[in-house]
Amino acid sequence: MTENFEPTFGSLRRYTAPEWFRDAKFGIWSHWGPQSVPMFGDWYARNMYIEGTPQYEYHLRHYGHPSKFGYKDICALWKAESFDPDALIEKYFRAGARYLMTQATHHDHFFNYDSAINRMNSVKVGPHKDILAMWKAAADKYNLPFGISEHLGASFSWWRVNKGCDKYGAYAGVPYDGNDPDWQDFYHANKEHGTENPGDFNPWYTSNSAFREYWLRCVNEMIEKFEPDLLYTDGSLPFGDHWAAGPSGAIDENEYSYGLRAVAKLYNTSVGKYGENRAVYLQKDRRPEIYSVGVLDIEKSQLPGIMPEPWHTDTCIGNWFYDVHSPYKHPEQIIEMLVDIISKNGVMLLNILQRPDGTIDDEADYILRRLAEWFAVCGEAVYGTRPWRVFGEGDTFVRIEGFREDKTDWSRNDHRFVQKDGSVYAFLMGARGGDTLTVRSFGDMDIHSVELLGYGAVPFGKELGVLIVSLPENLPVFCANVLKIR
Repeated sequence: MTENFEPTFGSLRRYTAPEWFRDAKFGIWSHWGPQSVPMFGDWYARNMYIEGTPQYEYHLRHYGHPSKFGYKDICALWKAESFDPDALIEKYFRAGARYLMTQATHHDHFFNYDSAINRMNSVKVGPHKDILAMWKAAADKYNLPFGISEHLGASFSWWRVNKGCDKYGAYAGVPYDGNDPDWQDFYHANKEHGTENPGDFNPWYTSNSAFREYWLRCVNEMIEKFEPDLLYTDGSLPFGDHWAAGPSGAIDENEYSYGLRAVAKLYNTSVGKYGENRAVYLQKDRRPEIYSVGVLDIEKSQLPGIMPEPWHTDTCIGNWFYDVHSPYKHPEQIIEMLVDIISKNGVMLLNILQRPDGTIDDEADYILRRLAEWFAVCGEAVYGTRPWRVFGEGDTFVRIEGFREDKTDWSRNDHRFVQKDGSVYAFLMGARGGDTLTVRSFGDMDIHSVELLGYGAVPFGKELGVLIVSLPENLPVFCANVLKIR
């Protein structure tokens, strides 16, 4: 059996990502909970307590003032009455997903499982269902690795706004329901962080030692109950502040002691279950001194080139929670993002939005069906591949700027590469039917065959080290067609 990990940087930096994760490439996330009830997008539990925000105005006019109808009352409205995880997993698997991520708790401090620690959970309130247990049972039927995301670490300071009150209007000076002493266990006893400057998210992590202990108890409970294959933290390894991270080397291990203990427990639980560590820990601090205890996660962005170790990105088809105002990405953009990411040794997680009843809408279903069409032809070039000597060629690159995810305007000269079993797969990012393409990255390499996946052999030649390929008029798939080159 593999040696257990200690809760120290020295021990946890021995970590290497498991092969199943490197092979999977693509997962789907259920980023879902009571914040989906208003169908007004992400951070509703926070913004409904910030006077003047669109979500506050909606809450005021639709539900009532947050002194009378607060977030606890939104939680009671969540029923998940049409939630069918078996049917959803079947769709997700056909659409290419090879692992599942589910949300254990968001910053709203509502737990999507039967917790013995937090009374505000999906078994005791709202759906009266163990959402995570239902997801896990469905994932097990498809042998999908099962992950849970915890966004709890930031909750204590993030939710300080529920202690405020309106500054003007009919309810000026009336305290929001977050001040109710009967609900401090849910809304947090977090007055120490104040209610001013609600647009300032610092500190992301509190220094409150009682909350840090509470966070660790909760995360340990999640690990013990579900033995997850992945654990995602929304932020840096707790409780270091990656928003204000100092230079490399300036790390106080004591600040990370709670996070280190949780990661060690995750890995040791996996070792106990499998005889080796197959678990993946995801967090967002980009310093290698920190992320080397697991796998680096980059939210709604990516990297400019190949990283030596596998990395992870999480994104969504629209907003993070169901939002009737937010448009969805087109399937073409989602696939092109995936291809660019895997060419750089990355893995992509995609949030498929669920309505409050647990179903997905027609547009999300369409995206899944189009992904299924593409993976049926091109999955060979995704699963089990590794980066090639270069990630791509051409003059077009994805835009890397904060959380922006613009559709890339690819040209016929843009290609992305991966390799597997002696073959190089070239994804044709901007090619059209009937094009004659040039691929310049093979140099003096001998090439014996060129196959277009879903079609068969295609004419090719080499001149002065340049591979020239003639494409048929009708291409097999609607984007990112693939050449298999031997």
